[in-house]
Amino acid sequence: MRLESSPELEAFRRKVRAFVAEHAPGVKEHSGVRAPEAALMPAIREWTAKLYTAGFLGIDWPVEYGGRPDAHPLEPSVVAEEIARARTWPPVGAASLASAALIEFGTDGQRAHFLPRIRSCTDVWCQLFSEPEAGSDLAALRTRAVREGEGDDAVFVVDGQKVWTTNGQHADMGYLLARTDADVPRHKGITAFALDMRSPGVDVRPLREITGTTDFNEVFLDGVRIPAANVIGRVDDGWRVAMSSLGRERSGVAARGAELSAVLDDLVRLAEETPIGGRPALDDSATRQAIGELAARVQVNAAMIGLAQSRMLHGTQQPADALMGKIFFSELNHDLADLGLRLQGTDGLLTEADPEVPAEGWWQDAHLYSRAYTIAGGANEVLRTQVAERGLGLPRESR
Repeated sequence: MRLESSPELEAFRRKVRAFVAEHAPGVKEHSGVRAPEAALMPAIREWTAKLYTAGFLGIDWPVEYGGRPDAHPLEPSVVAEEIARARTWPPVGAASLASAALIEFGTDGQRAHFLPRIRSCTDVWCQLFSEPEAGSDLAALRTRAVREGEGDDAVFVVDGQKVWTTNGQHADMGYLLARTDADVPRHKGITAFALDMRSPGVDVRPLREITGTTDFNEVFLDGVRIPAANVIGRVDDGWRVAMSSLGRERSGVAARGAELSAVLDDLVRLAEETPIGGRPALDDSATRQAIGELAARVQVNAAMIGLAQSRMLHGTQQPADALMGKIFFSELNHDLADLGLRLQGTDGLLTEADPEVPAEGWWQDAHLYSRAYTIAGGANEVLRTQVAERGLGLPRESR
């Protein structure tokens, strides 16, 4: 495995960094995958459209829709890293997942309609996968889609509930999974749809979280009629569509490395500015040891990302790579935020609303949010079982 970058990739990085510095819509106030306030959405839509126009998003799309076949396969990761390093807003929503599904499985008509609207950010997408009893075990989803009619007038009538829908309150379109056949094994009989979120019967209800912000939503679907022309791929083949699109979304992994490096820098700065016994906390040997241990783990995380990218380039991915990377990142992210809070002593009990809170409460919010990463994308406890079974070949746990 070779982790050093190429001169061409570093030249591309400099170009991206300059573009982000000039055009980014300001710094995010909070850590993690968050939903912006409604007032910010016009600026984020404009920013996203600029990224596509400049050739920094949709790099691996077909040429006729703005892709560049000569691009280095790691360019999307570089873009994600630079956006994270600048601590600005990435494109919000699930357009990257939806576009991957449309490019691989969609019809010519679907691609011609939806992809230009994604590039212009006319449509913000959300991901309608998880349900109250189908999160880490996605194949347990119960939302039903029943076909009515035939030919051009055919529709699917959808009833059910989705939850943990990030940016659902801002979304124009939804990338939906629903069960179309209940009499087959549960990984079969699922269909993927493009859902207009303005359709009658779609009820988006924001969820207020422990952080005090509203990033997730629950979405109720009551007799929602989706044209059969909006099926992505084949009916009853939605599991393959979903897994393929999830597997193609790799740039976010690179962004996590840049995000942790930035948080580590902030942690060192906090230790320099926070007094313990009249001296900076960084002068305390126990504090330096704790930060050093976390710094080593940040480097390990970077190495794991590099290994995953190397295997991706050479087509040698292993089943447990993404699982282990997600587990390691999410637990390290929590531990960084936890130390940031503990360094504040009793001030760590303050909230963002308190006028004397250090760093305007960023660490308090980051600590509360950090548990989300250990659950999103599959709870770490479930993923450890998958690592054992898929990565190490251990006997399957009895179901």
